Amino acid sequence: MRSIWNGAISFGLVSIPIKLVNATENHSVSFRQVHAADGGRIRYRKVCELEEKEVTPSEIGKAYEDADGSMIPITDEDLAALPLPTAKTIEIVAFVPASAIDPLQMDAAYYLSANGAPAAKPYTLLREALKRSERVAIAKFALRGRERLGMLRVVDDVIAMHGLLWPDEIREPEGVAPQTAVAVREAELDLADALMNTLGEVDLDSLHDDYREAVESMIAAKVEGGGELPEHAPAEREGGKVIDLMAALESSVRAAQEARGEGAEGPSGEEARVTPIKGRRAAASPKSSGGTKKSTSTAAKKTAAKKTAAKSTSTAAKKSASRSTTKSTSSTEKKPAPKKSTPRKRSSA
Repeated sequence: MRSIWNGAISFGLVSIPIKLVNATENHSVSFRQVHAADGGRIRYRKVCELEEKEVTPSEIGKAYEDADGSMIPITDEDLAALPLPTAKTIEIVAFVPASAIDPLQMDAAYYLSANGAPAAKPYTLLREALKRSERVAIAKFALRGRERLGMLRVVDDVIAMHGLLWPDEIREPEGVAPQTAVAVREAELDLADALMNTLGEVDLDSLHDDYREAVESMIAAKVEGGGELPEHAPAEREGGKVIDLMAALESSVRAAQEARGEGAEGPSGEEARVTPIKGRRAAASPKSSGGTKKSTSTAAKKTAAKKTAAKSTSTAAKKSASRSTTKSTSSTEKKPAPKKSTPRKRSSA
């Protein structure tokens, strides 16, 4: 890999000659600007506005524009004469835990390569010291005309350096967070956790740029066919609608399970389901969980009352039937049997 900067790491009194190499590369598909009418390339030419003629790179210098619009020439000699110890040196100023670095400060990444055989021993020493301490080094360095902040850490057997933004370059997130008070229920957090657990971890090497692949396929089809491709309108997602957050979370959990090939069953073969929340009303209900508990309690009381009433009715019916049977039996026992009449004998005359 081609180096973009040569210098040394200053580690106390130890100096380590190194080369700076880009650790990342851009794979985005780039386009040229063309004249839409005939396809001719659109090019930029650097023109002096006073002479109105194009100038070569060797004729171009630097200048600082003052507040009144006047230009103050700055030469390479002026910059080289500045008392800047980091002009050719990555100066380590401290060692801190990696957690002390805010990811918002992260900028471009570089690999530091030992420059020559004599640099191998101090380079390895610094690398192993960083490994054992489980810390990162904070350093200052100059690149492309300005002093920068950097963080040195170990990646495999290489020392890598991340450019860092200066603390005053990080903007405060004023007015970014929601301005309205929002209460999140435990049940919603439980479903969010379930969704996170279902999505699980991912092998970052398996992720790729779908848009770039689609652009490359489109270009290949144009090269082979030589004509225009039919336009395909992208699928639009519904937005701006008030949704039931709980229902959306439940659907997301199921969709994530299906995407991971789990379907209706979890990875252990057991049926994966979302336990419904007792007493939860419809999505449009604006009441809080306290109201839900109250309605659930009321419903339970009503149900118990109905059961008690039904039981009482049944008991009363049984008692009534028993009384009727007893009364009927008693009446039958007390009623005397009808006497048979004996015919009288007539006397003979």
